[in-house]
Amino acid sequence: MPSKDARTLVHIAVPTAAVGAIAVVISAAVAGGKGALGAVVGTLVAIFFMGLGLLVLERTAKSLPHLFQMMGLMLYAVQLLLMVIFMALFKDTTLFNPKAFAISLVVSTLAWIASQTRAHMKAKILYVDPDSVSQKGEKPEKTGSKP
Repeated sequence: MPSKDARTLVHIAVPTAAVGAIAVVISAAVAGGKGALGAVVGTLVAIFFMGLGLLVLERTAKSLPHLFQMMGLMLYAVQLLLMVIFMALFKDTTLFNPKAFAISLVVSTLAWIASQTRAHMKAKILYVDPDSVSQKGEKPEKTGSKP
């Protein structure tokens, strides 16, 4: 994984984990040990699904940049659908508190999306490939209408 991708992942995953830790503390205070366990599982599921989606999206952007926007929209829809399915599968579990699980899953997902939005807004993304301009050794030709 290139350092830029790893840096982006860290800038997104750390705030999500912090929000998850707060959810664990609140769930432990409200619902006890099973609540804390449910919040931990919910946070880990959110980080796993969203992190996997980010890696898929970055690989798509590198190999098929013309599909990037469509892939991003489809990926978010699939991630949310998988999370809803995951919540439905564990709604009647006695292993952990399902409400704490669901709330931490939703809150962690929202924290991920907010962190990802902030990370991409702060990223310095080049709109022009500087190598292609410097390799030609000439000034780019002017386009547009002549005055």
